[in-house]
Amino acid sequence: MATTPSPARRRTADEVNEEIRALWLGAGGRLRPDERRVYEQLVTEWAEAEADASPTHAA
Repeated sequence: MATTPSPARRRTADEVNEEIRALWLGAGGRLRPDERRVYEQLVTEWAEAEADASPTHAA
């Protein structure tokens, strides 16, 4: 279901968000426990990507 990004390239928040949307659509709005775990991982990845893209993020 979820893909693991290669260490050389992190996905953008938009890319992760697309996967989150696909997960919810495929689940019909109700996530099974295994899908919930994937969702939680994706949300964490999305938040990290958002933080990395923030103009106030210190490199």
